[in-house]
Amino acid sequence: MSMLNKGDRIQNYLLEECLGVGSFGEVWRGRHHMFGDLVAIKVPTDPQYVRNLQREGVAVHGLKHANIVRAIDLDPYGDPPYFIMEYIDGPSLRQVIDHYQKNIPISTVMVIMQGVLQGLTAAHGDGLVHRDVKPANILLNVALASLAEVSVSSVKVTDFGLGQAVGMTTQSIMQSGSLQGSEGRSVAGTLAYMSPEQKEGRAVDARSDLYSCGIVLFELLTGERPVGGEKPSELRPEVPAHLDGVFEKCYTRRDARFASATEMLAAMTERPVLDEVVPRLTPPPVPAHVHSSAKLKCGQCQRVIKADDQFCIHCGQQIAAAVPKCHACQSLVRANDRFCIHCGVDLSVLVE
Repeated sequence: MSMLNKGDRIQNYLLEECLGVGSFGEVWRGRHHMFGDLVAIKVPTDPQYVRNLQREGVAVHGLKHANIVRAIDLDPYGDPPYFIMEYIDGPSLRQVIDHYQKNIPISTVMVIMQGVLQGLTAAHGDGLVHRDVKPANILLNVALASLAEVSVSSVKVTDFGLGQAVGMTTQSIMQSGSLQGSEGRSVAGTLAYMSPEQKEGRAVDARSDLYSCGIVLFELLTGERPVGGEKPSELRPEVPAHLDGVFEKCYTRRDARFASATEMLAAMTERPVLDEVVPRLTPPPVPAHVHSSAKLKCGQCQRVIKADDQFCIHCGQQIAAAVPKCHACQSLVRANDRFCIHCGVDLSVLVE
């Protein structure tokens, strides 16, 4: 049950709607009583969360970046304590994934991850590790039904309540769940997205956030969290091979991960390089003894085919010696195609 009511006033803001209630406290949408500006207001009910609220407010106040929810005001000693921040009128990634499942366009996934990684680059540059990167803590300033309109600047990382400078002792938080590490140290974060070092209560750094980013990437691409050693493309075949590689370099032991969010972003956006590039093919020449009027036949079903067919349209047998693929999305293309009919990439530029 909420301890606040619509119309209550906190500082210069009138409460309009309760956006969420949890064991940690409440989040309300508020409106400035004179100017009409909308804000989000966190009001903690648990004493432990008051300390996290103070840490979050101080940390985020020093982060001035378009991809991080902006801090406006903070009073951990008020009655009640409060943290006022930028209001984002849109869904969280949790809502987006639950709604679209594995049907989020890959281009949209790239835009969202660019915003997330740019925000984390700013935080890590100030020595702050988020420690609770997950879909619920990433907001989009677009309507759920208008996901195609998402831009990099509309992606906002929020909830730095667990964020700490590198090397600080961890503290538990009821909002996300906690457990005891192997040495009895308190572990904070959301278990499904938590890096191994967090689960063990060991020190964290920027690479711990990137482990969580890998899980978020996997879930954006497939609608599910990773299990075992599977790749995103095993659940969604159109996922480009280089994104499989990005995920694998996040979802691994710490010393094998990307060194920074900037490095991960570069790996996502650079042109993928294939281990083996299938060369463009030209239709095989018709033997000299075969008259131009003669009909070619499939070697398996003996039905008529065309000279430039790569597969028999009747039985599916591969006819061409090798079948070219798009170097970007790995879809099958025809030997004389200029552009990929699946992703539109220029096929005339071969990747070395």
